Amino acid sequence: MTITFHGAARCVTGSKHLIKLNNGTQILLDCGLFQGMGEETEDLNGHFGFNPAKVDYLILSHAHIDHCGLIPRMVAEGFKGTIFSTAPTMDLARVLLDDSAGIQQQETESINEMRTRRGLSLFKPLYTEEDVMEAMRLFKIVDYNTDFEIEPRIKLRFTDAGHVIGSAAVHLTILEDAKYTQLTFSGDVGRYGDLLLKNPQSFPQADYIILESTYGDSFHQDMEPLEERLQEIINQTCNLKGGKLVIPAFSVGRTQELLYALNSLELRGLLPDFPYYVDSPLSQKATQVLREHTDVLNRGVKEVMKQDDDVFKFKGLKFIQSVEESRALVNDPRPSVIISSSGMAEAGRVKHHIRSVVSNDRNTILMVGYCEPSSLGGELIRGKKVVSIFGDEYDVRAEVRVIRSMSAHGDCDDLLKFLSCQDPEKVKALYLVHGEYDTQTVFRNRLLDIGFKEVRIPGQHQMEELE
Repeated sequence: MTITFHGAARCVTGSKHLIKLNNGTQILLDCGLFQGMGEETEDLNGHFGFNPAKVDYLILSHAHIDHCGLIPRMVAEGFKGTIFSTAPTMDLARVLLDDSAGIQQQETESINEMRTRRGLSLFKPLYTEEDVMEAMRLFKIVDYNTDFEIEPRIKLRFTDAGHVIGSAAVHLTILEDAKYTQLTFSGDVGRYGDLLLKNPQSFPQADYIILESTYGDSFHQDMEPLEERLQEIINQTCNLKGGKLVIPAFSVGRTQELLYALNSLELRGLLPDFPYYVDSPLSQKATQVLREHTDVLNRGVKEVMKQDDDVFKFKGLKFIQSVEESRALVNDPRPSVIISSSGMAEAGRVKHHIRSVVSNDRNTILMVGYCEPSSLGGELIRGKKVVSIFGDEYDVRAEVRVIRSMSAHGDCDDLLKFLSCQDPEKVKALYLVHGEYDTQTVFRNRLLDIGFKEVRIPGQHQMEELE
């Protein structure tokens, strides 16, 4: 048995890990889109490093685009196997992949207009809406905490990873050469004490573990003061300075957490009286999916739901749908709070909002999640004084604030707690993925200190032989 790391290897996007059994069976863990990788991004997304037509099964940990975003491309290149996921993950994947296909089409059309004028050959999108439809036909739902037989000698179990709605850690029991092997893939591990979701679950003893490491070298701030921090930032920006607050936020997870926190402020009579906009049709669809799967929410949220049947809606909130409405919002100088995707500020409507506010010191840009260092969001977090947006340079005069405690990824302590159900002596090898290399090196030393014997940091397309 081998495993080859075709994505999220010494980086934080493009999750893809291919297991090959001695009998030829191939199992792919995730099939994510690379994002925010600069000039490398297009080439990375255009070449899998393996033949999709030869993959038998795809197991999807969750629906974030950096984990599911290349599934339709796999289908377009010949994949016809089964895709296993939880029910919420399937519903979210449908929404996100439809949106991604539309973006692919629009961007390709824009590029091809320029290439046509120059007499150059035309590009094709990574995939189409038809490819998405074909991919969704391949999904099969597997419930949490159920041993599901993929085929004789291969069993799958999902446990709740607490990262986003439907997220799961993947546990495989494989019988090969008269020997059982237990392999766990963490997917992305959430936080303990998350605002909305349940804690990550413990899991059976593994022989091999593939573990995300996004924040393996750092510690988040306490989640408790989130509502108060939002209130303070809104008051300072909109009330005292008369400016706009723009919040780049991922459509799945982060936007719903922000809405829940703002709704909580309203329930306590503390929500500042300004217009609140979610400028992302995708976020509205994702919020509706969460409303349809309330079983994944934690006890605290369910208690609030006893007095408020919609914890993602409050006075002054408006979801923006059309491009015309979005443009009008960009040009509206009045104080307001605008939540818009994407979370890294690399694409989507939020770039237009940032362009309109970034050079005015009355405004604030609030970053609330992980950003690739080379992304626009990463540059703002690092304090760059001049940023490029749509090919033009802009002075950064707006205040840039960061709330790191809102990350859906567990920090070092959370990851160690996730592993606390394991006996390190029984783990033959632990592979760190989904993290920057410097971070992984620090985290690797921490894992060695607590007793894990083999902690490896695979590179892109690196193959490992499992005993």
